[in-house]
Amino acid sequence: MTYFELFNLPVTIKVDKATLSKKFIELQKQFHPDFFTLATDEEQADALEKSSELNKALQTLKSEELTLQYILKQKGVLEDDEKYQLPQDFLMEVMDLNEDLNDESAKQINAFESSIYADVKELIEYYNNETITAKELAILKEYYFKKKYLQRILERLGD
Repeated sequence: MTYFELFNLPVTIKVDKATLSKKFIELQKQFHPDFFTLATDEEQADALEKSSELNKALQTLKSEELTLQYILKQKGVLEDDEKYQLPQDFLMEVMDLNEDLNDESAKQINAFESSIYADVKELIEYYNNETITAKELAILKEYYFKKKYLQRILERLGD
């Protein structure tokens, strides 16, 4: 069962947070381990496992980045610990930003991130799991890795 099936939600990158929260509360009432204190050990273990999966699903679907990662994995185009080769032009642009990190760098990186989002905005906002093509998935995958790369630079700035 996918996280979307668990919450009975359509597969989308931009998950409706209000609906997600509402469904989470409903499911928590069914599976929270506190409601199984008088149950058998097996039922308690099952409830704990379901509650854990529910929490993991919630954390994934609350984050657009994690949701994109999850969908790409579900579609078989992203693997754990994958070493993805980003395009040279992107790396050259980022290298300039990376070499001269200063107080203004975060603004520049965020602006750069916004510009790469513009290229995938429609794919993300109108994602259709049934009609998405392999080419579009490849575009989303590249965006995912570019964004991840920029986020690492921002994290270094915070250190």
